[in-house]
Amino acid sequence: MVKAISLFSGCGGSDAGIVAAGFDVVMANDLLPYARDVYLANHPSTDYVLGDVANIKSFPAAELLVGCYPCQGFSQGGVRDPSRKINKLYLEFARALRAIRPKAFIVENVSGMARANYHHLLDHQLRVFRSAGYRVTADILNSADYGVAQERRRIFIVGIRGDLNEKFVFPAPTHGDERHHARTTIQDAIGNMPEWPEGEFYAREFHWYYLSRDRYKSWNDVSRTIVANPRHMPLHPMSPPMVKYAHNDWRFSHDGPARRFSYREAARLQGFRKDFVFPDTESGSLDMRYKVVGNAVPPPLFEAVARALPAVWD
Repeated sequence: MVKAISLFSGCGGSDAGIVAAGFDVVMANDLLPYARDVYLANHPSTDYVLGDVANIKSFPAAELLVGCYPCQGFSQGGVRDPSRKINKLYLEFARALRAIRPKAFIVENVSGMARANYHHLLDHQLRVFRSAGYRVTADILNSADYGVAQERRRIFIVGIRGDLNEKFVFPAPTHGDERHHARTTIQDAIGNMPEWPEGEFYAREFHWYYLSRDRYKSWNDVSRTIVANPRHMPLHPMSPPMVKYAHNDWRFSHDGPARRFSYREAARLQGFRKDFVFPDTESGSLDMRYKVVGNAVPPPLFEAVARALPAVWD
């Protein structure tokens, strides 16, 4: 089995995808203790290194390196300050890339990085990876086009080591109108789950900011983007639809019961397996469970990208 190393791994969305594609993740890394707890509950054989990636001085051998380094400065839901130190973590990924010299790498990040006012920073990442000896290509993919019940646009950067003389081509969308499969809906993903899972959803009031936009999608729709902040989690379809009264003023169409998605529902809408485990540990607060799910990569999307890698492993 081809060995892979994962950095900025979180609770394992990227790694669930590459495992499904046939890779063996020998090492993973992240800062959040609960992300590690969730990861190891689902992938117990991986060596998970908890802590700052900058403190990792050596890496095992591997033929694939994957990473989802955070870039909140480019996110629609973030501070949008590209000068923040967190937005330079790609340099740590590049350090690992030079040390490991894998045959290929995959990076995932927020699509906002491709906006015109930030594009010079994306270009710098591509130059850094190319200078490490890789043929690099990038594109924005939507998870809903690959069987995930959620609109989630992310940029992928894929590199193939230059001496292999191979080029990566992104996988064609498989789900949607006039494609092989219909899109996966909220009903498909969570229709068999409990309607009112007490203790598993954020039950506080719907504050003014939440009501400043439409958070509703029906059972037959694809979900809005799953986020890491439970206050902003989209509405469950059992809730009343929302009606626009004025700019930044949305209200429920009637007074029926309403709630946000639970963290388990959010995981399903991200494409995690039905038997995905959330262990009860000291660090596993409700907010933290939402956070590790919302920060994750949809596994089916990452799997599709990994399966499109050229056969360079022999």
